[in-house]
Amino acid sequence: MNRMSKFQKMTGCFFSGFILYLVLCAPIATGASPDEAYPPAATLDEVREMVEQVPMGHPRLLIDQRGFEALAKKQPGNPLFESLRSLVIEHADSYLEKAPIERVLTGRRLLGKSRECVQRSILLSMAFHLSGDKKYVKRCEQEMLQVAGFEDWNPSHFLDTAEMTLALAIGYDWLYNELDEATRQTVRKAIKEKGVALPFTTRHNGWVKSTNNWGQVCHGGLTAGALAILEHEPELAAKTVHNALQNVTRSMEAFAPKGSYPEGPSYWSYGTTYNVILNELVSSVFGSDFGLSTAPGFVETGQYLSVVTGPSGQTFNYSDGGPGRGAEAAIFWFASRFNRPDWALSEQQLLKEFVAESQNSQRTRYGSRFLPLTLLWMDDASNASENQMPLHWSGEGHVPITVHRSSWTDPNAVFVGLKGGAPSANHGQMDIGSFVLDADGVRWAVDLGAESYHGIESRGMNLWDRSQDSDRWTIFRQQNTGHNTLVIDGQLQVAKNSGTFERFSDDANHAYSLLDMSGVYDGQAKSVKRGLAMTSSNEVLIQDELEGLKPGARVRWGMITPAKVVNNDGSTLELEQDGKTLILTNQSPTKPLSWQVIDVSKPQNEWDSANRNMKMVVLEGKAPASGDINFTVLVTPGSCSQSMGDSLKPIPLSGWGQ
Repeated sequence: MNRMSKFQKMTGCFFSGFILYLVLCAPIATGASPDEAYPPAATLDEVREMVEQVPMGHPRLLIDQRGFEALAKKQPGNPLFESLRSLVIEHADSYLEKAPIERVLTGRRLLGKSRECVQRSILLSMAFHLSGDKKYVKRCEQEMLQVAGFEDWNPSHFLDTAEMTLALAIGYDWLYNELDEATRQTVRKAIKEKGVALPFTTRHNGWVKSTNNWGQVCHGGLTAGALAILEHEPELAAKTVHNALQNVTRSMEAFAPKGSYPEGPSYWSYGTTYNVILNELVSSVFGSDFGLSTAPGFVETGQYLSVVTGPSGQTFNYSDGGPGRGAEAAIFWFASRFNRPDWALSEQQLLKEFVAESQNSQRTRYGSRFLPLTLLWMDDASNASENQMPLHWSGEGHVPITVHRSSWTDPNAVFVGLKGGAPSANHGQMDIGSFVLDADGVRWAVDLGAESYHGIESRGMNLWDRSQDSDRWTIFRQQNTGHNTLVIDGQLQVAKNSGTFERFSDDANHAYSLLDMSGVYDGQAKSVKRGLAMTSSNEVLIQDELEGLKPGARVRWGMITPAKVVNNDGSTLELEQDGKTLILTNQSPTKPLSWQVIDVSKPQNEWDSANRNMKMVVLEGKAPASGDINFTVLVTPGSCSQSMGDSLKPIPLSGWGQ
């Protein structure tokens, strides 16, 4: 079928086709129009009709030719824009002499190569449009032809395929007018046969109804491929878009009700970035995101990453993920799309630091593979003058967390996050009741993060079985023994059960969280509750109450820290790190209890990673005949001018909030 002829017949003349182009391809500012409800209700026939009306021409994905021309000439009010624009070209230059990617798997994954291809494709294609220099076209064409020649893109681990499809879709679409027809045909065929068509023609479709980041990544990547080649494959494009609209909503349920992300901040970055790309793909091609941006909690998730990042610069990295992070292009999109410049405050600073480090380093630093997309979504406006994000926040959802902080502007602010939910959640760990804590710009209480997937899988261990007797729970970093929570008689938490927040207060004078962890200690105690409060003195009170223990049961309270222990008198423990101090005071009513220090730096098992410089500070108590035991720990930062320790009279958790 000749789509140009059909399009001309439908529109009647070129002029009317041009008007239709303006209507359909104009970016929308606020998401879906008022008559578009969530979840998307467009039928396959309606999507087919919309595909048929898309005008010919490239680029069309995320930005059009006029957009690129404006980007190249733009004189921004924000000088950071110009710095990033220059850095994109500098980074693209560093790829000119590198060899194309080889098809080399790490274990069962090609994912690292796919991500590298995404980075190269975006950088090289963007650099061409910013500079007009065709050397970037030639190098990107070389990369695409190499990848197009791979035997496949490893569809058995479909994330690899989805990201590779996005990489070629961007290069094909953004450089379409500079590529010869032979290259176009080769790349187009690869996008179709090794990517977009697979869910409809092969068994590689188990991800389609995924409820986690797989749904966002795979639907986003394949939709990019489908829309890039829609002139030649209109039916496949319609089916792919419809498939995405009908099923990505399953993954987007994760954002409800308040924008939290059950898989933690590392996976938020992955899944949400692809969700944003999906939204922008359909918006840029069809003029609407079909209501996706109105999904419950989706707007609010624009602040999530900032809310869960402490003054130390590290995140509350529950689930499988590390604490570090850089600037995220997706947050610039949220800040611009929903007119919340304060959401991008941290990103502006992180981006400034990244640019400065890149300029001052002899080694080229790349950051996120999506960072160049910041140029599409960064507002010209300078930093917001006021941060309107909450100091105290409860994420709710099926993997609930809470966060408390004393200030958004004080570099010595206290920050603490507390984790609920179930260990069996996707990427979950036995971290129910665990916390991280920052004070005076230092991370004191840490989450060790994820164990290497490949290292575990290469031993034949099943990392992804979340049942109680799974190999997953033999790994130190996955167990409650490797987290800042409670351990009863050395036993694991119950994987299938949950910890739920009974109460939460964001009152500035009495901010606290009360977590009922009884479910994850089922069979070990009748009731296990943890209260965490931020006091008026900017100290943190952690209070645990356990009932119904077996007499003689041993209960361990633990906190992992990289800090040096400089004083331990049994009752108080003084830590030192980066010239700052923190004091933990044992005010537990159950006596005798004294602080102990356990070295956790060495691997616990041959499959565990080392945890360099890490130690666990511990209180351990023995349940009396009553079966009840309590722990009370007051955390005092060195910057605290007047501790309330001497006057503190803890009240039972049942009285919190009364």
